[in-house]
Amino acid sequence: MLRNLRLAAALTAVSLALAPTTGFAEARKGPAAAAAMSAFTPAASPEAVGFDSRRLAKLDDYMRGVVAEGRVAGMTTFLARHGKVVQFKTYGKRSLASGAPMTEDTIFRIYSMSKPVTGVAMMILFEEGKWRLDDPVTRFVPEFKNLRVMTGTDSAGKPILADMKRPPTMREIMSHTAGFGYGLGDEHPVDKLYREKEILGSKGLKQMIDRTATIPLMYQPGTSWYYSSAVDIQGYIVEKLSGQTLGQFMDARIFKPLKMNDTAFYVAPAKASRLSAVYALNRDTNRIEEAAKIFDFQLPTYLEPPAMESGGGGLVSTTMDYARFAQMLANGGVLEGVRVLAPATVELMGTNAIPENVLVNSNGTVGFGFNEAVGFGLDFQVVKEPRRAGTLEGKGTISWGGAAGTWFWVDPANDLIFVGMIQRMGGSGGDDLGTMARTLTYQALVQPER
Repeated sequence: MLRNLRLAAALTAVSLALAPTTGFAEARKGPAAAAAMSAFTPAASPEAVGFDSRRLAKLDDYMRGVVAEGRVAGMTTFLARHGKVVQFKTYGKRSLASGAPMTEDTIFRIYSMSKPVTGVAMMILFEEGKWRLDDPVTRFVPEFKNLRVMTGTDSAGKPILADMKRPPTMREIMSHTAGFGYGLGDEHPVDKLYREKEILGSKGLKQMIDRTATIPLMYQPGTSWYYSSAVDIQGYIVEKLSGQTLGQFMDARIFKPLKMNDTAFYVAPAKASRLSAVYALNRDTNRIEEAAKIFDFQLPTYLEPPAMESGGGGLVSTTMDYARFAQMLANGGVLEGVRVLAPATVELMGTNAIPENVLVNSNGTVGFGFNEAVGFGLDFQVVKEPRRAGTLEGKGTISWGGAAGTWFWVDPANDLIFVGMIQRMGGSGGDDLGTMARTLTYQALVQPER
């Protein structure tokens, strides 16, 4: 999707020989991947869970070709239905410099795929009665009580400000309709302020809140949609309501219960060799190189605890860890007998939260195709009417992606999950891989009722 280029720009604001493909039975494993596999069993065959093997081979062929063309150094893809693994593939290298192959337990920077995890953390506290969807955010973040709203600029180019008609609600910060910016581009004056004040480069969540409180909202709360730093604000609220750091809360309430043993805000020294290199396109050579050689700023190493635990984009994870998280959502909040959320809570997260007039007003203006068929729930994109949207997935599919090209979706109608991992900033150098993965997966699902 178009989100990859837009999300890659967030890293600026923060200042922040191919190997053959292998299948589930023969993929390059590591001990961490084997332990995490306990939630799944291999499908007897793709046909046993409704797929046509020959058609499904198109997915494998395409992804293998993406690596062979040099668009990405390496990749993993994971497809499961009814809790049974249909495919778990590894392709190429996790490091072109060392020649280390991509493995099932490779650790990836998942960037904005952190957002759904933060959303689950929020909903755990929601179930405990600690907040409600229509609570004003100022109930938990009083620093925002004096926020103003930018309504335009005067003849000198200075912002024209108005009072908020009301504070943003919790529902609005979880659906990017609150009015906050992000610093992803230079088109909007508010976004420029987010970059100038280094919101995403803050030294802790409290500093991030204090800096955000000095910047006006882009619009009156609830009147438009703009991808924003609102999920980092959610991380701050999790800390206030739980009395723990965001990382401590996620570890105790999500990662340990779900056995997501390789998911955290940094990679421990003993696991450092499993962290994939991250790449970007060298426009002079038209080849990918390590991103640190391309960008004029220093990327975080993810090898030490960060100054700010970013719920919007700070996590690292593995394909299998994220598959466990996705399967928990597909199961209605439970995995291997451990319940994280109630089924109704997962359903609530996957229900469109954007008012109809906002869907129409935002369509085509921010790089996302939101309309009556595709909306946004609580920290997920939601497909309400897939055929009207021009897609093959099931109704109610929730999804998101990350700036380095990672993507996932959960399709409750077909009881299907998919996780794809690459590490390339600024898009994948061709057709969006998440979109292609959807098309090639569903054209092979010939018995959706099974």
